[in-house]
Amino acid sequence: MPAFSSGSITVTAAVIQRDDTFLLTRRLAGTHLEGHWEFPGGKCEPGETLSACLLRELEEELGCRARIGECLLSTRHAYPERIVDLHFFRCELVGEAAPRIGQQMRWVPRNELRTLPLPPADSALIELLEGQQGARASRRGEGPGARSQGCLRDRA
Repeated sequence: MPAFSSGSITVTAAVIQRDDTFLLTRRLAGTHLEGHWEFPGGKCEPGETLSACLLRELEEELGCRARIGECLLSTRHAYPERIVDLHFFRCELVGEAAPRIGQQMRWVPRNELRTLPLPPADSALIELLEGQQGARASRRGEGPGARSQGCLRDRA
C-alpha cells in the first residue's frame, strides 16, 4: 500500500534528540503554517515509503543522513486547507545538520517546546515528549480535526 493517499497528504517527521533538546526547524514564509517551528521532515511522494521519505527530506533540508528508529506516533489532523497524516520517527543524525533551504534551525530544550509556535498536529507528540501522556492519554488527539493512533511502519 503506498504511503501516499488521495484526499490527504502523508508527512514524515524526525524526532532528533541531543541530551534533553530536540532539533526543530522553522517553516519558511509563503508555506503552509509559515513561521511555525516543526520537527524536520516533509511530504511523501507517491509510492515512497515513510523511511525513504524521511531520509530524502533530511538530506534535502539539512544536508545530512540519519538512522531511522522507532515510530513514536502517527496522527491525522484536519487543517482547513488540507488533511495531514503525520508520522513521527525517532532519528539519529549521521553527520551534522545544517539548514539548506534558508530555514532557521535550533536545538530546543524539552521544557521550552510549548513556548514556540508549533503546528497543531504536533500537540500529541509534544505531550508525549513532555512525559505527560499517562494522565492525558485518553485526551490525546482531541481538538478540531485531530486524531492520534498507533504507529504505522513503512508501506511500499
